[in-house]
Amino acid sequence: QNILKPKLNPNGIFVTQAGPAGIFTHKEVFTSIYNTLKQVFKYVKAYTAHVPSFADTWGWVMASDQEFELEVSEIDRRIEERITGDLMYLDASSFLSAASLNKTISLALEKETEVYSEENARFIHGHGVAYPHT
Repeated sequence: QNILKPKLNPNGIFVTQAGPAGIFTHKEVFTSIYNTLKQVFKYVKAYTAHVPSFADTWGWVMASDQEFELEVSEIDRRIEERITGDLMYLDASSFLSAASLNKTISLALEKETEVYSEENARFIHGHGVAYPHT
């Protein structure tokens, strides 16, 4: 809260990659990152996409103190206005479907109580735990 919020514009949206979010991997860090942001921001939205090179579904979390829900037509308009070239994946429908999480993941996000911190950093299998340099 004291580090991130002062760096955001008043209507700013923070987005972070939040680790594996598959049916068997979502509790590694995804749920605690989501819950941590829920403690700091008024609006929080988790979304996922399969990432073949990671061999899993991967998660991201958006957070803001300003509501960021948009109509499909507005999302498509902004994509067309801001991105040049052909997109093979992203449009409003695919973006919105990424935020439609299955029952297991939705319940895990709802029930998570842990707040991610340096003191209780979670281990990501095969990657270790990241600590700041001293």
